[in-house]
Amino acid sequence: MAEELNAVIVSIEYRLVPKVYFPEQINDVVRATKYFLEPKVLEKYMVDPGRICISGDSAGGNLAAAVGQQFTQDASLKNKLKLQALIYPVLQALDFNTPSYQQNMNTPILPRYVMVKYWVDYFKGNYDFVEAMIVNNHTSLDVEEAAALRARLNWTSLLPASIVKNYKPVVQTTGNARIVRELPQLLDARSAPLIADQVVLQDLPKTYILTCEHDVLRDDGIMYAKRLESAGVEVTLDYFEDGFHGCMIFTSWPTNFSVGIRTRNSYINWLDQNL
Repeated sequence: MAEELNAVIVSIEYRLVPKVYFPEQINDVVRATKYFLEPKVLEKYMVDPGRICISGDSAGGNLAAAVGQQFTQDASLKNKLKLQALIYPVLQALDFNTPSYQQNMNTPILPRYVMVKYWVDYFKGNYDFVEAMIVNNHTSLDVEEAAALRARLNWTSLLPASIVKNYKPVVQTTGNARIVRELPQLLDARSAPLIADQVVLQDLPKTYILTCEHDVLRDDGIMYAKRLESAGVEVTLDYFEDGFHGCMIFTSWPTNFSVGIRTRNSYINWLDQNL
């Protein structure tokens, strides 16, 4: 990337669970990014302040999206982000029954059960909640805190018919309100950028989102692209029908998959054209 884009690439070594929990990972990347954006630091590394992109894949895509949203609201920043590029990002924990979650619930690398456990780990929660969250008991109709946010990820309207197919929403009438009471982080836009206010989304920079068919997170990315477009943001949604979660790292023998090479090249080409 550094060679092909003639760019300085910075990878932030944010702290991980169980050393720290949400929102410390976000605080780490915000601090590091703000520091890097200081004029003297950009000058030290010979970085063009008008040519800055924030990017991440999977959990890193979640953090990149969260940082992007925070920076749009920070008037103190002299240098702004030109682009954001999100690779199969994790964007919400309110609905674990989107079409892609239903379709790929047992798909290798990232099955649904594992993804829900990761969320519980992130919030230092109780594994006893996992089974209830899998069937959306944490955002049932009787959980008032979730009511206003549920419309922001209404996939029956945000996803195209080719994605929705014959899948049906899973909305419980009564559920387990204790989950949200103990884990209010579930409804925090810093953990779930997909549920951010429209006024926050409209100030985001030009965006690239890569999604894969064989990935529980596919619909998170598609819904975010739709919400950003509705807010007036220029978005490129790069969808790979033969892609799977994490495929971009499989580019070296003996796991040099075609889709890994194609996703990587497509991502770098977009950056080359827009950065």
